[in-house]
Amino acid sequence: MYLALDAMGIMAFLAIGLVFSHGRKKIDWKSVGILTVLNLALAWVLTSFPWGRAAVQGAAAAFNELVDVAWTGINFALANWVGADGLNPQPVNFVVSALLPVLLILPIFDILTYIGFLPWVIKWIGRGLSIITRRPKFETFYSIEMMFLGNTEAPVVSKLQLQKMSPARNVVIAMMTMSCVTASILAAYIQMMPAEYTLTAVPLNCLNALIVTSMLYPVDVTMEEDVIYTYEDGLTVDAGERPVPAAVASEQGPAPQPAASRPAAAATARSGLGARFGRIVARDPNRPRKEPFFSFLGDSILNGGRLVLIVTANVITFVALAALIDKILGAIWSPLSLESILGVFMYVPSLLLGLDPSAAWDMSQIMGLKLVTNEFVAMGRVTDVVTTFPPHHQAVLTVFLTSFANFGTLGMIIGTFKGIVDKERNELIAKNVGRMLLSGILVSLLSAGMVGLFVW
Repeated sequence: MYLALDAMGIMAFLAIGLVFSHGRKKIDWKSVGILTVLNLALAWVLTSFPWGRAAVQGAAAAFNELVDVAWTGINFALANWVGADGLNPQPVNFVVSALLPVLLILPIFDILTYIGFLPWVIKWIGRGLSIITRRPKFETFYSIEMMFLGNTEAPVVSKLQLQKMSPARNVVIAMMTMSCVTASILAAYIQMMPAEYTLTAVPLNCLNALIVTSMLYPVDVTMEEDVIYTYEDGLTVDAGERPVPAAVASEQGPAPQPAASRPAAAATARSGLGARFGRIVARDPNRPRKEPFFSFLGDSILNGGRLVLIVTANVITFVALAALIDKILGAIWSPLSLESILGVFMYVPSLLLGLDPSAAWDMSQIMGLKLVTNEFVAMGRVTDVVTTFPPHHQAVLTVFLTSFANFGTLGMIIGTFKGIVDKERNELIAKNVGRMLLSGILVSLLSAGMVGLFVW
């Protein structure tokens, strides 16, 4: 009975995405079907085979190493805020743990973009995933990227793409970002909740983010728009005509040569291996000249510092506003709060995860707490008792809690986008804040329901 209820819940969560869709007629149902089947298969593999979880854990460990290096720099400047190893002491507050590592992560990914490596990776991984999932190349790559980078780092390292993409696609990325998980925080999650379900939640959330956003905010992306931009594209000044991105140019082939240069080109083509090597290393005179490296690096570091301040301001305001609403509600009736209201709303979804009514009520209160505060507060509420729950209850609760989807995250994402894209894109994102929160909730519910099918 509860297995059937769990399966019905997955269908109900997808139906909610349809009801609140920005454009129902644009939904690519074949893509939704492929992604759903793919994610169900992934849930089965990750809950049934240890090597599947080991692969996710290994990738997360690699990103942890990067964050560990960031602690060294933070400790040098602010020695009493965090230890050089991230311990002794541990990060003293949210800014240190979640934001200051951006000051290293952003320049590293900017450097990878500068040398052309990151656009190359996005292009080819995105192309492979795009063929399978029928989603645009960058969105599919971003779903993998957000497995390890948090909701500030993931948009930041993709800022060139976001600046070049349409405002509507920026909304899609903002919605997907609600389901990010920082690799450096996975270690803390694992200490508080069952590790096997925590690690399983991460890749499921990423693919479910593709499903949910393709339903809540479907966007038609043409082949001309579905490109990966390079550093040189970011330098190109729009002179009344949009430049052809490098990714498109490479697929369209070389531009026609002027007639005067054809004899020389023909002679070069006949001059053997040395000439061929020369053509490979020769710089295209039509490509914009790169900014000097250290000038570029300095700008990247300053952008990171500016972003930390913007996100900090937005988080403080959003969390304080939620607390103010709680005060007002409490003045009306003392038991009333955002947490309790959301807990009531989450009761039916909890039932649809295949729980009995009593367990569903308890879980709905934890879900409401997580949405108003954050996942750490919610995990802390159950960390001492979660292992006493039945396996199915453990699985669905842990998977639901393993994401950043809450009111504070809305402030972080809005602040991050304000720091990297223009007013037009920011205004469209701000108009869809409700869908952003709904996206984060639906992704967590879908992931919990899919894992729940295979754990009893």
